[in-house]
Amino acid sequence: MREIGTTILLLSISNVFMTFAWYAHLKDLSSKPWIVAALFSWGIALFEYLLQVPANRIGYGVLSLGQLKILQEVITLSVFVPFAFFYMKEPLKLDYLWAALCILGAVFFIFRSKWGGG
Repeated sequence: MREIGTTILLLSISNVFMTFAWYAHLKDLSSKPWIVAALFSWGIALFEYLLQVPANRIGYGVLSLGQLKILQEVITLSVFVPFAFFYMKEPLKLDYLWAALCILGAVFFIFRSKWGGG
């Protein structure tokens, strides 16, 4: 269980960096040439990878590859929605709830064998 907790923690922090690398330039560097935004994003992405690679290595010992991927998608949405609302000032939409419900379905199907199902 400790490995799963460590994996979730590292992937969550990694995802904060990833979200900023992918989207913050849309707000902060929109007037700059795209190459400036790309270099800025790559700089942030380095920190994402420094956390994401060890997280996946730790998690792969106790989770399948599919489980790691779905876990990452849950974390991605959990990080993205607050980022979009608080940082990018996007309105909250009911669509985020529907997306979360779809991801919960994916969680069920990918983890059900671990819980004693199919």
